[in-house]
Amino acid sequence: MMTINEARRIIAAGEARAREIGIAVNIAVLDAGAHLKAFARMDGALLGSIDIAVGKARTAALFSMRTEAIGEFCKPGGTSFGLEQTNGGLVVFAGGIPLTDTNKLLIGAVGVSGGAVSQDLEIAQAAAAAIAR
Repeated sequence: MMTINEARRIIAAGEARAREIGIAVNIAVLDAGAHLKAFARMDGALLGSIDIAVGKARTAALFSMRTEAIGEFCKPGGTSFGLEQTNGGLVVFAGGIPLTDTNKLLIGAVGVSGGAVSQDLEIAQAAAAAIAR
């Protein structure tokens, strides 16, 4: 189980990295059931990216995989072409990372959106590292 203090630590780490690289993002932290645990929209972050950040975290939580890895399955010719259309719609590009405990059991996920995909991934990695167990 992830505590609210851990979720806040994840968001703080993501915000710190976003400030370092000079962008404003939305950061969503979901629990293992893919329900919202914590959320932050940095000043100036794009409104349209709110849903994307939540979607990235939800996708990572539902499949216990990073979103860019799921995206590989969805590509034309991939093993699961069209997968992104399931579960009410998935977000299958980088920026969503599952979070696990010391036993490698899923405790939640973080999703970041608002920058370039590579920036979202960098910030999500920094956020996820705040809870590395």
